[in-house]
Amino acid sequence: MKYFSRIARLMRINFILVRYNLDEVILAQPWFSPIRFLKYFNPYYWLLKNKFTRAERIRLAIESLGPIFVKAGQILSTRTDLLPDDIAEELTLLQDRVPPFPGHIAEEMIERAYKAPISSVFSHFDVTALASASIAQVHAATLLTGRQVVVKVLRPHIHKIIERDLDLLQTLAKSAERYWKESRRFKPQEIVAEIAHTLHDELDLLREAANASQLRRNFLNSPLLYVPEIEWTHSRTNVLVMERIEGIPVHNVAALKAAGINMKKLAERSIEIFFTQVFRDSFFHADMHPGNIFVSHDNKDDPQYIAVDFGIVGSLSTQDQRYLAENMLAFFKRDYQRVAELHIASGWLPPNTRIDQFEGAIRAVCEPIFERPLKDISFGQLLFRLFQTAGRFQINIQPQLILLQKTLLNIEGVGRQLYPELDLWKTAAPFLDRWLKKQLGVRAFFRRVRENIPFWSEKLPELPGLVYDVLTETRREKEAARFREINFLAQEKMNNNGWKRSFIYGISVTLVIIGGIVLWHPAWFSASALWIAGGGVFAGVMAKIL
Repeated sequence: MKYFSRIARLMRINFILVRYNLDEVILAQPWFSPIRFLKYFNPYYWLLKNKFTRAERIRLAIESLGPIFVKAGQILSTRTDLLPDDIAEELTLLQDRVPPFPGHIAEEMIERAYKAPISSVFSHFDVTALASASIAQVHAATLLTGRQVVVKVLRPHIHKIIERDLDLLQTLAKSAERYWKESRRFKPQEIVAEIAHTLHDELDLLREAANASQLRRNFLNSPLLYVPEIEWTHSRTNVLVMERIEGIPVHNVAALKAAGINMKKLAERSIEIFFTQVFRDSFFHADMHPGNIFVSHDNKDDPQYIAVDFGIVGSLSTQDQRYLAENMLAFFKRDYQRVAELHIASGWLPPNTRIDQFEGAIRAVCEPIFERPLKDISFGQLLFRLFQTAGRFQINIQPQLILLQKTLLNIEGVGRQLYPELDLWKTAAPFLDRWLKKQLGVRAFFRRVRENIPFWSEKLPELPGLVYDVLTETRREKEAARFREINFLAQEKMNNNGWKRSFIYGISVTLVIIGGIVLWHPAWFSASALWIAGGGVFAGVMAKIL
């Protein structure tokens, strides 16, 4: 049954590409030049040729393809340095303008979740959606207490749609690994598994509520970021209720300038928030596209961000944090040997990689980029160029870093939209330097000792017993080793004696036979025959004794 579902989905994707004339993108590849004329037989080519622009056709196709493709479009919308301006601008409409589903269906879903009339929870519920995204949509409401809130409701049948597309992606990933060997170093099945894990988390709104609460605690009373409060009493797995916030959408640059917001500081704070989440908290909002970020009207010279939509979060281990910080600083300092050494030490490269070769490849990628002014350098372009070297060195893309890379690209895109002169490197380098100094050195050592003292004090009473157990086990292992050695020597001796015994048996049998022949033949009888036979008997007895 799944096989037919996959075929149907592939046919649907191809139909959408043809419908919006995106098949011309495929036919534009050089190896399709002999059949490029086929696009003129597509009736949609003539119907939509002048109705929609290229960018509009791409955006409409992505909306039609479903939530997974919309997510990809949201990421691409921030990459104005990688996409033509018209396409990047059009894709921003995917942030919160996906066509909504009817409000009365949202009301029905909420009542089923509460098992009660909607009027028993809200004094007012606006059936017109405030925003509509690929997974859910948001409605304004007022609680019976009078508090203004927003209500997030999952799209109908979204679980079935997600599972269908994930099944197709898994099939394509398996096919890629089987038939395209070059794809294996990118671990497509692991990447699809990571996407599946992320989307499944997004489908549980209680998990999103927990993420929001954690992020709110991390930035409580912070001038950098404000996180709305969750209404836990009225939240369910498919319905999320939180405090309603007022702010200017971060992608509305004209409104921000009109409000007198300090754009330079706002752009720099986006970078500061990212690095604070990654290196201070090891817990970061991993879906910070412009549709999920607002700016507070208060304190225009010291602007504060407001974040929403916490379905996707990420975290790094302490080891990943350190390697990432050291890698970035090494890039800033153009210490390419250090970058190569860190890639191998962190397991991102095979251990048999030659450092000098990888160092040379990195230098060839980075030097032309660093020749430009720092404000013109795009970390996204640098990553893109670095991954082009992956084919030569079999770089292992770490699944835990995928969300981090995507988030950094989003943040960089937002920052450059706000303030094109933003110097990402200048803003980030001091932060990384301070973090590394905090992690290394004498102070860091004593800090870690102080943090571990409660754990050590708890385990200290158990230490004598543990030492006794270790010593007892060591003694048993020594005794067992000695016993095995004795058995080995005994077996070796038995093997040697067995060889001797066999040899003597052979001699004894031979002597007995010779003696018997001599005794049996009267002419040959002599006293020597008795000695021969007796010697054979004696040899047999000695062999038995041995």
